[in-house]
Amino acid sequence: MEERPEIKQEVSLEVIQPDRTLDAIGFFCPEPVLKTRKEMEKMTVGQILEVMADDPGSAEDIPKWANRVGQQFLKLSRENHHYRFLVRKVK
Repeated sequence: MEERPEIKQEVSLEVIQPDRTLDAIGFFCPEPVLKTRKEMEKMTVGQILEVMADDPGSAEDIPKWANRVGQQFLKLSRENHHYRFLVRKVK
């Protein structure tokens, strides 16, 4: 019987701690992106912004915005009826 190699699955246990949190719940397009942009302007390079939003369009808009303007989009998760975004300022 052929012996199979052991398969290891890596699991990231890193918890990303944001430096700031922006509450964009209750705002609809384009407000979550505009508020995110304004908040990022106040931050220094390397800091992480957490954005909470409930606009379904933001799930597509915020990652696209971050990539378009050269910021690092880290994560999108859904918690209850809200979206949670993590974006690192890189410039």
